[in-house]
Amino acid sequence: MRSLKFGRLAAFALSALFLAGAAVPAADELQIGQPAPDFSTVDSQGQMRHLADYRGKVVVLEWTNADCPFTRKHYASGNMQGLQSLAREHGVVWLSVISSAPGKQGYVDGPAADQLSKTRHAVPSAVLLDPSGSVGRLYHAKTTPHMYVIDAQGELRYMGGIDSIATPDVADIPKAEPYLKEAMLAVVDNQPVAHPVTRPYGCGVKY
Repeated sequence: MRSLKFGRLAAFALSALFLAGAAVPAADELQIGQPAPDFSTVDSQGQMRHLADYRGKVVVLEWTNADCPFTRKHYASGNMQGLQSLAREHGVVWLSVISSAPGKQGYVDGPAADQLSKTRHAVPSAVLLDPSGSVGRLYHAKTTPHMYVIDAQGELRYMGGIDSIATPDVADIPKAEPYLKEAMLAVVDNQPVAHPVTRPYGCGVKY
C-alpha cells in the first residue's frame, strides 16, 4: 500500500514538474520588456538596415503582404498609411517587413516594393526585404499584418494584432480597438501599454 501511495505521489510530482516546465517560455521566445532581437537585412533601396542603428528611437515593425486580403483591408482604407503618418509625426521609425519567399504570395523585389509604396501612398521609413524569412522567424511573425513596437532603449513593448477585430472587412476598422496605435502612442509617451500582447490576425506569413 505504501509503495502504491508513493508511486501516485511521485507521478503527481512529475506531472506538476512537467506542467511548471511547460509554463516556462522557450529560450528564443519573445518577451515584453526584454531586448528586441537585433537583425540586419537589405531594404528595397539596397541599403543594409540594422535594428541597432535605431537605438534611441521608437520602432514599429509591420509584417506585410500586398496580396493578403487582411493587409489590403488596412491599405485600401488608408488605415495603415494613417498610422505610418502618425508614426512619422512622432519621430517613430516604421519598418515594413516582407518575409514572403520567392515564388510565394506577396514576394516582391526592391523595385516592386517601392512601386507598391508609391501606388498605395504608403510612408514607411523603409521596406525591408526578408526573402529567406530569417527576420520573420526571429520575431515569430505569424501573420500579415503582425505588429511590434520597440522602445527607444531597444526593448520590446508590444506584439500582436493591428486591432481587435479579426476580419478582412474595412467596415470593421472604426469599430475595433486600435491596439497598435494605442501601444505606439503609449511608448512614445513613456507610458505603460494597456494590451502589450494581443492575438495577431491575417494571412499566414509565406515563408
